[in-house]
Amino acid sequence: MKKINIITTIFIILIISCMFSCSPAPGYAQPSLTSAETDDLIYVGFVQVGAESDWRIANTKSMKETFTEVKGYKFEMFDAQQNTQKQITALRDFILKDVDYLVLAPNTEAGWDTVLGEAKEAGIPVIIVDRMIKTNDDSLFTAWVGSDFKQQGYDAVTVLERILEKRGIADQEVNIVTLQGNLGSTAQIGRTEGFAEKLSEHPNWNMLDRQSGDFTQERGQEVMDLFLKTYPDIDVVISENDNMAFGAINAIEAAGKTCGPNGDIIIVSFDGVRAAFEAMIEGKIDACVECNPLHGPRVESIIQALERGEKVEKFVFVKESVFYAEDAASLIDSRDY
Repeated sequence: MKKINIITTIFIILIISCMFSCSPAPGYAQPSLTSAETDDLIYVGFVQVGAESDWRIANTKSMKETFTEVKGYKFEMFDAQQNTQKQITALRDFILKDVDYLVLAPNTEAGWDTVLGEAKEAGIPVIIVDRMIKTNDDSLFTAWVGSDFKQQGYDAVTVLERILEKRGIADQEVNIVTLQGNLGSTAQIGRTEGFAEKLSEHPNWNMLDRQSGDFTQERGQEVMDLFLKTYPDIDVVISENDNMAFGAINAIEAAGKTCGPNGDIIIVSFDGVRAAFEAMIEGKIDACVECNPLHGPRVESIIQALERGEKVEKFVFVKESVFYAEDAASLIDSRDY
């Protein structure tokens, strides 16, 4: 009996030892889903332009927070670093992976027909976000979600009219420079064309120059520095995104000048990210034309409608507003980006 008790004790010890040795080590994350469960997820492949601006970062965050495993999605994103060819390659990779949906934020408007034709042939719906593509075949994409960029250009003119009127200089000669975004992108084209169209209604407004700052702060500062050296009497900067406006502020202050509601140079920017609200509160930006980056939920609503077999709208425009420096402090805490 004594021998049997010893054997039983050893057996129990071995079982307990095995239980501990087979348990995950501290900090080890077990897979949240089995392969069978993963097969049930809706696979979304997102080809993003890059991370060139605060707006783009907020746009990416919105997509990542929307398409989670908990909500039934397998989400994969490619950052193309503002390179159209890299985006095309990424789209082909996602087609080979047989994703359920392709989401594309195109770097430029042209050059998409071939690869989107491949997606169509593979039976993969394509949802375009933010910028538009130029094509004669609208069947290459299922839906588009974004802003009316030309209207934003119109809005910037209305904003400048109000600022000049408030300063009491609406009838004076006004010298303007424009920091353009990526040339050929929908945002750049729409904002530039919209502003230029309404500019013709103001014979006392002189557009001294337009140059691309690539939607980046660094390049915006470089171009603004060149403008200041070339044109000694700049009254207004139209910056086609906030980050270029931040660069322009740096260049203006480095040149010994001031900007904002009480400064030498008026700055009207586009996007309306939180840092732009902070700059308005600091008195360095006069106004922002909103461009809402929170496209994740909008894209999801399209995908869910398609999953239910419903028809979706081809074009979905985001409702947006304009913001002035005097209102920024009261609005900043209500902003989501």
